[in-house]
Amino acid sequence: MKICFKKCSAAVLSAALFGLFSVTGYNITRNIALLNTASVSFTGSFSAISAETARKEPPTLIAGGYPFGIKLLMEGVMVTDISKVDGISCPADAAGVKKGDIIISANDTPLTSNKELSRIIAESRGETVTLEIRREGTPITTDLSPVFSEKEKIWRSGMWVRDSIAGIGTMTFSDKATGEFSGLGHPVCDCDTGELVPLQSGEAVPVKITSVSKGKSGTPGALHGQFIGLPSYGSLTGNNSCGIFGTFGRTAYDRLSEPKEYSLGYPEDITEGDAYILSTVNGAAPQMYSVCIEEVNCRNNDPSKNMIIRITDEKLIAETGGIVQGMSGSPIIQNDRIIGAVTHVFVADPTRGYGIFAENMYNEMQKQ
Repeated sequence: MKICFKKCSAAVLSAALFGLFSVTGYNITRNIALLNTASVSFTGSFSAISAETARKEPPTLIAGGYPFGIKLLMEGVMVTDISKVDGISCPADAAGVKKGDIIISANDTPLTSNKELSRIIAESRGETVTLEIRREGTPITTDLSPVFSEKEKIWRSGMWVRDSIAGIGTMTFSDKATGEFSGLGHPVCDCDTGELVPLQSGEAVPVKITSVSKGKSGTPGALHGQFIGLPSYGSLTGNNSCGIFGTFGRTAYDRLSEPKEYSLGYPEDITEGDAYILSTVNGAAPQMYSVCIEEVNCRNNDPSKNMIIRITDEKLIAETGGIVQGMSGSPIIQNDRIIGAVTHVFVADPTRGYGIFAENMYNEMQKQ
């Protein structure tokens, strides 16, 4: 059994890289953003990771680096805010509903849209509405008593909900034999609650990067793009702590320019030092940019923060300032292996950020 020891860094402030896009060409009334910042402290100076001595032959994967649009329909509806009706009372608060709750059904009617919940509340005429809620994976049942809004002349619940989310990220890799793909390297979370968005269904669609806001210390940069009116790449099947996953349609590979194959790199294959990423910050095709892997296997329970990378490519730094939102999922290549993906940027230093092990993403892709 091989044991690898790597030195860990001090606490940092980081931001996930999905969202904060000006998305045009799609019916979105606001920018959908995920800018989760957190102080991450490592409690030890060293960490250890074990690996099987004998590995089976690594799978061959198609490298990504392509931007793709994410249209995600939630399972149920998510509570994004609680407020008083006409400034007087809040039925949702009285019923114990909390921001971030997922409402699965109302009066035994499964919910798939905001409109369905609004209709049930409006038609209640003040009678109790039974809600089936999922809170951090735990099922909860509660009764909500709507109140009449004299201002709007309609029955209200005192809560704001969301049934879908959209944004742009980067594809990491795919398996041509099965059509399965993975991207982002971290979950898609709601921009208001920070909670992971439960996936009912969704699409991966083509996008075009139109501009970039450069990152600077204290302010993460962002890619800006638009969904383009082409058939989708395929369907989304999963959204979890290791990224977003899906299955390509039959014609998806025909629309990717010069897809290149690499073997999957395991954590024990990774060394500190030179590597490169594949990313698209202008135009339509991914470009290679040099990076340095500074640290590996830091003691961190977050599966999307397995290594620290630093951008060394002067061209990329000149264009973007380093790592920016929208590059989430850009594959990291070392010794002709896909070893990981970019996931976060350090707020204080946009040339540095976190990466996830490619093996983590591959294993999750296999479960979908």
